[in-house]
This record gives sequence, C-alpha cells and structure tokens, in this order.
Amino acid sequence: MSHRPFPGRRAVLRGSLAASAALTLPTTLGAAPAFARSGRPRAPWGVQTGDVTANAGLVWVRSDRPARMIVETSATESFRRARSWRGPLLGPGTDFTGTTRLHGLPPGEQIHYRVLLADPDDPRRGGEPVTGTFRTAPARRRDGVRFLWSGDLAGQGWGINPDLGGYRIFDAMARLDPDFFLFSGDTVYADGPVAATAALPDGRVWRNVTTEEKSKVAETLAEFRGNFRYNLLDENLRRFNARVPSIVQWDDHEVRNNWYPGQRIADTDTRYTEKSVDVLAARARRAFGEYFPTPAPRPGAREGRMYRVLRQGPLLDVFVLDMRTYRNANSPGDRTVDPQGILGREQLDWLKGELARSRAVWKVIAADMPIGLVVPDTTEGRQHVEAVAQGDPGAPLGRELQIAELLRFVKHRRITGTVWLTADVHHTSAQHYRPERAAFGDFEPFWEFVSGPLNAGAFPASALDGTFGPERVWVKAPTASNVSPADGYQFFGEVDIDGDSGELTVRMREQDGTVLFTKTLRPGLVGQ
Repeated sequence: MSHRPFPGRRAVLRGSLAASAALTLPTTLGAAPAFARSGRPRAPWGVQTGDVTANAGLVWVRSDRPARMIVETSATESFRRARSWRGPLLGPGTDFTGTTRLHGLPPGEQIHYRVLLADPDDPRRGGEPVTGTFRTAPARRRDGVRFLWSGDLAGQGWGINPDLGGYRIFDAMARLDPDFFLFSGDTVYADGPVAATAALPDGRVWRNVTTEEKSKVAETLAEFRGNFRYNLLDENLRRFNARVPSIVQWDDHEVRNNWYPGQRIADTDTRYTEKSVDVLAARARRAFGEYFPTPAPRPGAREGRMYRVLRQGPLLDVFVLDMRTYRNANSPGDRTVDPQGILGREQLDWLKGELARSRAVWKVIAADMPIGLVVPDTTEGRQHVEAVAQGDPGAPLGRELQIAELLRFVKHRRITGTVWLTADVHHTSAQHYRPERAAFGDFEPFWEFVSGPLNAGAFPASALDGTFGPERVWVKAPTASNVSPADGYQFFGEVDIDGDSGELTVRMREQDGTVLFTKTLRPGLVGQ
C-alpha cells in the first residue's frame, strides 16, 4: 500500500510543532528578560526528554552552577494553566545535571515544557527558562507511531566539524518529526580522543571542536562526564533533543572498545593507568545516567538497570536490551554450553516473560549488537568474538545458544510481530532470517535492520554467520575502512506503524534524509 508522508494521527499536533520548527536553545520567553542578569543559573546544554510513555516521561537539564530544577508543563506554548514539577537540587555530586520524572500526563498529546533553574539560596533569583516539547504515546491504535533509530556518535576521532555544520544528521531526523528516537548505543566514544585536525585521504583537512576531556581516553569520572558533555556542544543535537524524546541504551564505547565485565587492560596499553575495566565501567555508567534522561542507576535495585520495556501504545512495545553489562568474557565462541551468554540468565528470562505478556501488535527488540553479523574482537591480538555470531555456520555455539533459546521460545509461544533493530557495525543493512536456510531451524522467520553511524567512521559490511539463516537483502557500506563523515555513509532508520492497517514500514535513510531502502511488514503473522 502507499504510505502517507506522516501518519494521519495527531495531524493538528504535528502542524503545531512544524510551526515552531525554528526552536533554538536557550529560548527567551516573553516574560523572562529579568532572568538574564548575571549570576543566575543558566542551562546552555539545552534540555532533553526520555523514556516517554502514554502518561509519563523524564526531563533532563544541566546547570552551570548549583540550582533547583523546576519543570512546568502545558498543553500550549503560552504556558497558560501550567503544571509545576519540583525537581532535584543540581550540584557537583551529579555534575550539575538533574532529571525530573513527570507523571499523570494525558496520552497522545503534545506537551510543552520549560525548565526553570532557581538559586537554591534565593528562589526568586532564577535563570532564563529553557523550553522543549514532546508527544506522549497514544492510547488509541489508530493514532499510529513513528520513530527513528541509529547509533555511533563521534567515533574514530571524527567529532564536531564546524566546516560541515556539525552533526547535521540530527536536523534531517528532526524534519521527520518522530515520536521518539531510539539511540542504539555508542552514544559517546570515551576511548576515542578527538584531535583538532585529521588528514583525509584526498588531502583535505578535517577540523574538530576540541575539549580537554576529549584529548585522551576517559579514565576519571570527570573525563567520562566530559565525553557526554562534548556532544552537547553541537547545536543540531541540542535542537533535536528539545523536540524529540529519546530511548537510550549503551554499548562498548561508553567505556572502552569491546569491553566485558572483569576485563583487565594489558600493561602494554599505556593509554590507561586504570587497568580495571569494572572501575571504568562504573564511572561511565554513572556519567551515562547523569547525562541522559534514563532511569537512575541504583546499586542493587532493579529499576536502575539499563534493560527495560517502553510501551508506546497499542501498536508498539520497545524492549531495550543491555548486551554489555551481563555478558561473559569475549572468547572464540565455541562453547557447547553457555548459560551466561551475552544477556545473562536474568535478563534473558525477563525478556522472554515480557514478550509473552506483551499485547502490542509490534514488539521491537532494541539490541545494541547484531545477531547474525560477525563482529570480531582483535583487541590485544586475540581472535575472539565481540557480538553473538562467531562465523561458524553450523549449530549454535557460545552466545548463539541464548539467541536460539529466545527464538525457540518466540516460536512455541506463537509471539508475533518481533523485529530486531541495532547499530554498532557502522554501515546500514537489512537481514532476513529463515529456518530453511539455517543450521538451527526451530524458529519463525524474522527481520533484523541495522543503521548508523550518526557521526563516526564508516566500515565495510560485516560477514554473515549462517547459523540462523540470514540473507542480506540490502546493504550500503563503503569498501574502505574508517571513511570519514565528510564522505558520507552516515545513516539512520525510520519505523512507521500505520494506525489504520497496523503495517510496519522500515525506511533506511541517509544523512540528508534520502530513503535508500523500504520494507513493509504485515501485522499478526507468525513469521514473515
């Protein structure tokens, strides 16, 4: 069927948002000139919203000094009949960041919000309000859902290039006016310093915005915080954050390339004085929780975990995986028994249970690593496996055993509508998995779509592993390694679920928004 440029749902709200497309940060409200006086808190890093559902969401801000965070929400940009939410005190313990949880919101509505920062010692002294907007998830099926996904930002030394206009891909994504953005990991490259310049193969010079924290690999909490703060220097990203809520997960580069729990960094890697990856990961996780509107990490508490399900109305549930925290050590991947695998037993059991309970038409599994693409780990000269597939097309081994268990469960419970979305490999592709092609055949057909990078080096297409019978239906990737964003190969994906038919359409897009590949899936089928 033909698809309209936007779903029919909430057309009036979309028009209202388009009319305010010139939103910049910070925004001065009509009644706010007095707030601009010196010595008052400011928020030059903008605002973000995250984990928005039909009735709730998280609002984030960072202050330039100690402040009380206050959020006001309204159905209109005039903020008449505004509702006020008292947020946390922002101080050095969280690097002056804070998140306020909103609840009791109306479903399927445009919410306008502004963040006020008040002097904790004198509430009358407030900073200039910073504004944003988001849509809550719909309560009605006919409203439809549209979202985007991608990953891999500022990798391989390719940072914010003012000559190219910075992270322009976020402006292209904002023009599609999505309901939310699924940030599929490698949200920063804490192990990737950004130099002032880099030479391109044709003699051109790439220029980067630089900061002290991005001049070396991150080890201290301050350096990890600086990595997350670096990306917020880009005005395209700040504009996008103010308009589009995010669902964020992490992968390896928030800490270190190809890391796993318990890993020790070799003495020969002189970039690191801290050799315990667990220590680095704890600092990175803290900074991650400070700089994204995500559930706060709480030691020993389930609600602070990275994996979670976000319900986006009758048509969609998003299952956010954490394929980093609970994995076993990278290895050749040839074990015949591997109970820990890449997810850990508790997370795998949680995922199976939530998939079985889901009543959504579509169940998007947000994986930070691909299933059938071989991602090797050659760190420190080893030939190990970094993702799931290990290159042996035979029966499941190693981490593949957990995926086989999950796919078997989905088949035998007759769970329909599962779609896998991922990033990580720095090219874009679509894989279709069928049992007739597979060494392991106890599953129903499914699709895996790969997008990214957002602003990082692009790499050739990964090899496929035949264990689950993937066929690469479409791919776009360079033939050379580490192609800079100046030469293209930057990608994001779009998922558009039609409220009338329930059909799910995936569009793979280039940096400027050009559609490269389209696939439409029908609802309610067991495998397709």
